Amino acid sequence: MHEKLPNSALPNGVAGPPNGANGIAGRNRILSVLGPAELSLLQPHLKDIQFAQGIVLQEQGEPIEQVYFPHSGMISLVAVMNDGEKSIETATVGREGTVGAMSGLGPRHAFNRAVVQVAGNMARISTAKLQAAIKASPILRDVVVKYNEVLLAQIQQGSACNAFHEAEARLCRWLLQTRDRIDSDTIPLTQEFLAQMLGVRRTTVTLIARALQKRGHVRYRRGKIEIIDRAGLEKCACECYGTVRQQIEEYFPLANA
Repeated sequence: MHEKLPNSALPNGVAGPPNGANGIAGRNRILSVLGPAELSLLQPHLKDIQFAQGIVLQEQGEPIEQVYFPHSGMISLVAVMNDGEKSIETATVGREGTVGAMSGLGPRHAFNRAVVQVAGNMARISTAKLQAAIKASPILRDVVVKYNEVLLAQIQQGSACNAFHEAEARLCRWLLQTRDRIDSDTIPLTQEFLAQMLGVRRTTVTLIARALQKRGHVRYRRGKIEIIDRAGLEKCACECYGTVRQQIEEYFPLANA
């Protein structure tokens, strides 16, 4: 069960330390590519918040009022069907990206639900403050547009992946993408969550996890998957992993540094 995050309160968010000279720029890669002039427009309005797993940052169809720049953890963008029961992940966002930044170009409604899948620290800014900063800086506007192109490419690649590739290859791709974002071989995810994100039955995930474990690629424990043979996992993953990673690195070279 995902928990909705009110805009007026942060029941599961804990304010982080003030944003100092060594605070923001060294973590989120979007912020790290900004020069001092552009960063100075944002920094007074950025607030570091720690978000727990399961928090919904934005809901599909609702106005975007806050923008998030992850420093750690991972966010899933999820397409939800009208019945509210069926959903599938369309993209993931980690420290290489941002959630909701296109609202800085003008009022926007969220196309997807954005839910925290791996807990982490993020910098948050109001849409109004980001819009003011973008109006004052064409460079900042270009960076936002540039990242939106990367995200759109990832969503398009994800759509093709969900349509054409087997569940095992998609799961391996997903594990590798998550590992790149959180810088840890141990990924805190349940089989139930993975089934929802991949749009398959939980029993399918169980069978795949067992097969990968038998080959020595991963070690599965309740609520955690540990990658122990990355090279082997890459061989099992579909081409989409390499394609998306290359797109990110071409636009933002520090994304996987």
